[in-house]
Amino acid sequence: MEISFPSALESTVTVGQSATEILYALGLSERVSGTSVWFNPVLPEFQEANADIERLADNDPSFESVISRRPDLVAAQYEWHVGPTGSVASREQFHELGITTYIMPADCDTKDNSTGGDGTRVAAFSPESVYKGILELASIFDVREAGDALVADLRAREASAIESARRLELPEDLSALFWFSSPDESADPFAAGRLGAPGYMMDALGIHNVVKSDEEWPVVGWETIARADPDIIVVASMDRRRFPADDIANKLEFLHSDPVAREMSAVRNGRIIEMDAHAMSATMRTIFGLETLVEALSTLPFDQ
Repeated sequence: MEISFPSALESTVTVGQSATEILYALGLSERVSGTSVWFNPVLPEFQEANADIERLADNDPSFESVISRRPDLVAAQYEWHVGPTGSVASREQFHELGITTYIMPADCDTKDNSTGGDGTRVAAFSPESVYKGILELASIFDVREAGDALVADLRAREASAIESARRLELPEDLSALFWFSSPDESADPFAAGRLGAPGYMMDALGIHNVVKSDEEWPVVGWETIARADPDIIVVASMDRRRFPADDIANKLEFLHSDPVAREMSAVRNGRIIEMDAHAMSATMRTIFGLETLVEALSTLPFDQ
């Protein structure tokens, strides 16, 4: 969808933590009139700015709450919030009221969201789609220099993390599972497919994903995972409480108590890594998640 603006916008509501933190990083917090859909606390450097901005909802906001802020733009992280069958509203509903919509490219490029759920990747996610979103938002708000500087910083951090991992000389056949959540503590998990943000992290570090699906977050049986026996399990930490297993304490309790899960190599050998849930989505924080993964790998034993 082609959108154009005669001048820089004055007000936006964000539906998704990704767009929110990018706008903060671009120095545009004063243009944000409301936020929603949060997984983790705001980055420390944005706490002061975020404190003055109304959070419309921790999860999906209502259509009425968004339009009540009278934004010029609604910037969404996920198409399923603002799309053909948007849980908040369709793009057309906003456009009929003169409110422009923008969906982050990381959830559109290389992704088919018509398959339901969290969608299916048709090609591997790359941070380039995150950088594209940063530069487009910087263009929309006429802060192109800030956009260029932010992308340059993220590229440098990405390259540094990958180089640090190379120096670790990790085992060549290292495998991993990324566990986001589950409908309840003992249910089969929502695990990262091979083409999403966790797949990018694993590919960048030469790690094999035990999940073969192209779905963003397919449900995979614990018995199937146990047979694959990943060397590492990365578990999502979040403030969201939509499902009982959103609580990382519940995830860890399950891994150490379930008769199948506790026998996996990653659990027996203490190779469980905690990562911000938001970093497991295709966002700016994916680069921070890559750093988290590399730092954790530098401390784990791989000689058992």
